[in-house]
Parts: sequence; structure tokens; C-alpha cells
Amino acid sequence: MRTLPYGDRAVLVEVAGTDEAVALAAAVRDADAPGVGAVVEAACTVLVVAADGTPVSGLRDVLAEVAPRAASPGDASGGASVGAVPFGGGGPAGVEEVVEIPVVYDGADLDDVARLTGLDRDGVVAAHTGQTWRVAFGGFAPGFGYLVGEDDRLHVPRREESRTRVPAGAVGLAGEYAGVYPRESPGGWQLLGRTDAVMWDLDRDPPALLRPGVRVRFVEVGR
Repeated sequence: MRTLPYGDRAVLVEVAGTDEAVALAAAVRDADAPGVGAVVEAACTVLVVAADGTPVSGLRDVLAEVAPRAASPGDASGGASVGAVPFGGGGPAGVEEVVEIPVVYDGADLDDVARLTGLDRDGVVAAHTGQTWRVAFGGFAPGFGYLVGEDDRLHVPRREESRTRVPAGAVGLAGEYAGVYPRESPGGWQLLGRTDAVMWDLDRDPPALLRPGVRVRFVEVGR
């Protein structure tokens, strides 16, 4: 773990990978230290922003205290699932949320993913729907969550050439992550299918359906 200054109000912590970043961010939040204003995890970093009036040295003290607890990430989000929440709804307060996302598996890259993984099309769909995913962090566009799973057979590289237009609702894979495009945009992920679930809605509270820590199950509703 390496701690770097980030302006005059934050520190950026570099860690080995996504599991470590998620675990450290969870540990900092759980510490509920008064000097911490915001915590933002990413693939290999955690940004810790100071609350008003807190010096950066106070953040370093918090990190020195919580880092040992985050050294063995395990299941950083904790808690047992209490049931699935359809993509349009919200879960009860204080329990772990599991969002079900309906997917039509007709993606343009389904055959390529099958070739890359050594599975057939049915095997790819079964692997995608047969595990619980967790939103590790958000980025790229409002509502885009980077999901990590339990089955590394679906770890595939990005496409060699990105598409100039990927439709909203496209479900894809890239590296160790799965994701759903919240709006039409360029993109280089391997596309498995599509969903009608709305990833980002300003009239919803909160707007993002897939927030860090949320569990996700993909449900096949067609080919």
C-alpha cells in the first residue's frame, strides 16, 4: 500500500488490486472517522478526502489505523443476502441489496467470448447468470458500475477495436469486470446481450442503480 498526496485535502492510496481497494474503502467507511469527508474506490486506488477543517495528516492517521483490518479483503461488503430486488425497486434499509437484471443474450460478441473462454454459447450464459456479482466501483459514465464476479472463466480481454456506438443497456465483459452501459457511447467491451434496466435515472433516489457494494444477479429472459 502506497499513500500519495492528492492536492491539499486528500490522499490517494495505491493498492494491489480491486479486492484490496474495496476492502480498504469499506474499512475506512466503517471506521466512521470524523475527519473523513468522502471515500472513492477504483480499480487499484482509494481516494480519501478530508472533511472541512481536517488536515491531510489526520487522514494518514485514519489509514494507519484501518489498513491492518483491510489487509485480508475477503468479503468487504459483508452481510448475507436477504432476497433479490427487481431492477426497478429498492431494498429495505440496513440489509444487503441484491439487484436482478433481466438480460436478452443476443450480444454481437457472444461467439467471441465463447471462443476466448473455451465455453459454448450456453456455457457463457450459464456462467454469467450462475454467479452473484458485486459492484466494486463506478466510473466511465454516470451509472456505470464495474462488477466483479466469482467465476474467473469469464475474464476476457477488451475488443481489439472499440465500437463508435454501443447502445444503452448493452451488457458486456472486459478483463475481470462485467458492466452495463448506462447510455449510448463508444466502447470496447465484449457484448453478451442487452437489458431494459435503467442504470441512471435522475428521478430515482439514488440515481444510480448499481452502486458500490450492491450485489447483482443477471437473469436470462431470452436469446
